[in-house]
Amino acid sequence: MSILSGKNILLGVTGGIAAYKTAFLVRGFIKAGARVRVVMTEAAKDFVTPLTLSTLSKNPVHSSFTNEEDENAVWNNHVELGLWADHMVIAPATANTLSKMAAGQSDNLLLATYASAKCPVYFAPAMDLDMYQHPSSKENFEKLISFGNIMIPATSGELASGLVGQGRMAEPDDIVSFIEHDVLKKLPLRGKKVLITAGPTYEAIDPVRFIGNHSSGRMGFALAKEAADLGAEVYLVTGPTHLQLDHALVTVKRVVSAQEMYEACHERYATADIAILSAAVADYRPRNVSNIKIKKQGAEMNIELEGTQDILRSLGEIKDKQFLVGFALETNNEVENARKKLTTKNLDAIVLNSLQDEGAGFGTPTNKITIIDKNFKQFPFEVKPKEEVAADIFNVILRSFNA
Repeated sequence: MSILSGKNILLGVTGGIAAYKTAFLVRGFIKAGARVRVVMTEAAKDFVTPLTLSTLSKNPVHSSFTNEEDENAVWNNHVELGLWADHMVIAPATANTLSKMAAGQSDNLLLATYASAKCPVYFAPAMDLDMYQHPSSKENFEKLISFGNIMIPATSGELASGLVGQGRMAEPDDIVSFIEHDVLKKLPLRGKKVLITAGPTYEAIDPVRFIGNHSSGRMGFALAKEAADLGAEVYLVTGPTHLQLDHALVTVKRVVSAQEMYEACHERYATADIAILSAAVADYRPRNVSNIKIKKQGAEMNIELEGTQDILRSLGEIKDKQFLVGFALETNNEVENARKKLTTKNLDAIVLNSLQDEGAGFGTPTNKITIIDKNFKQFPFEVKPKEEVAADIFNVILRSFNA
């Protein structure tokens, strides 16, 4: 899965012959898993139709502030478009549009949207050889880069004029790859390895029955996606769950028992930079496991239990460079118990949630947490979707991890 998966990309198309390539560019972004909206200049319509780009992007294409053919049309809000985008890409970017961008002009919807964008803006120049080399163009390139925009350099090749040289817009696949690599290299966990555990463990009684819990794995999976979106290489060890995570930076290892999770974690812990153990691991397992189904023999059944290996404690004992985070699900004396676990298991932080809090605990799409660091500083948060909780956890980790 591309790092652009799930991202909002606003494509600005201007009036150059290279505009015909934007059909392939839209397809490339869609293939990468992005959501795409398109804003065109009026001149761009001479080279590619709005119908083509709206069909490919599955969204209406905008080119003016209002639809002059419909007196009841709603104003196309350039501010909303700019705020919607995670990334804005102007391709092709003609000399005329680049000049206006550099000068701060906004005499069309695309330019007004560009001026309103809060996200990274990429521009892919496309113009003839002499125009590309003209001092005014070079000055505009430099000025736009100084504003924080990212230039996708033109390539050399045969141009519309018949000349051969630099000025040809980068190919659509190369534009997608350029943006993917640029996003990745700027991510705070780029080059880091993160180990995460998720879900329950099932401890077999016989081939049919087991001891388990109600953990869905949602919190761990949300953490894994967040870590990968931050650029980390993630190894997710999960107990039984129906959840799936398809991400190029995530490797999923599925296990069943606490012992299997213990072994999987120790296999990868030495190379991890960050380890977050959010799984609800069974503390006990049957001492004797029957290899055949146990038949009902009376009103009562006694099962002798023995302790499982404490994965979090075992990792804390061998911790070297790792930033180790545990979870504490409590029902009483929450902070006191969490602080004790933080200390005795040699953690760098612990994520506390309580079954007393509405919206927290197993099987819910939300969670309410308090993060406690190794200095006992507390970071409380309100009830949020677990995807947002994962972002909060990593925001705290990154402040401590990079300190």
